Amino acid sequence: MTTIAFIGLGIMGKPMAINLVNAGFDVVGYDHTQPAIDDLVATGGRGASSVAEAIKDADVIATMVPDSPDVQGLLAGPDGVFEHAREGSLVIDFSSIRPDVSAQLAAAGHGCGFRVLDAPVSGGEQGAIDAALSIMVGGSETDFQAAKPVFDAVGKTVVHVGPAGSGQTVKAANQLIVAGTIELVAEAIVFLEAYGVDTKAAVQVLAGGLAGNAILQRKAAGMLARDFKPGFRIDLHHKDMGIVTAAAREAGVVIPLGAVVAQLIASLKAQGDGGLDHSALLKIVEQLSGR
Repeated sequence: MTTIAFIGLGIMGKPMAINLVNAGFDVVGYDHTQPAIDDLVATGGRGASSVAEAIKDADVIATMVPDSPDVQGLLAGPDGVFEHAREGSLVIDFSSIRPDVSAQLAAAGHGCGFRVLDAPVSGGEQGAIDAALSIMVGGSETDFQAAKPVFDAVGKTVVHVGPAGSGQTVKAANQLIVAGTIELVAEAIVFLEAYGVDTKAAVQVLAGGLAGNAILQRKAAGMLARDFKPGFRIDLHHKDMGIVTAAAREAGVVIPLGAVVAQLIASLKAQGDGGLDHSALLKIVEQLSGR
């Protein structure tokens, strides 16, 4: 049985780790909050009291933490993965971080005798729960094939998109599209409500036509109800928009609509709404509309 150390049992990481347990893997989890570890143990996984304990006997080390500095510290920092893991271990970073950082960490890991993949995911909390995530993987084809059983246990669409850092580049594009689409759906809802239209019926028919998209299917009901319980927090999307705007600037690519949405997300964060779901962009549209 393959032993997987899973570091980071948050909104996304915990259901992913549980799905790995359900798929028959021996999963050892670590998180800075004990209740998350307890939930994993309750489903048949094992808990660890430190990163070093979690990874010491692991064949595969999976990480899912918030930002680039977190991944850098976890993998290459003192008492990190590269210091304590067994040589030859497969390291899969599911976090969404800067592409250049992923490429640097992959090179550092290879230098220490590890196989490293960047494998950010899309699909939100429900996708993680349903093991239906879209996973975009950067790294070598050989390492990708070795990790495929792990990916298949947590995702539905799994694609190798290129060398180290490529997964993060594709994820940045994903977050650009998601943010822009949420903003347009929010604008459409406020527009429809201003005219007294049956918005539930309107969303149903819009979702069945050319305007149909995953945001209408998964987020519109919560937006109509003003229920912004986080599946993916504004704080994290703010971080991701910083990644894509910086990467676009470095590449000489203009993303005018993306830049505007990045500022709207930044505004929500500045107002103290960083803990809300990213569908809370609706709040900004209402404010700007004086509603």
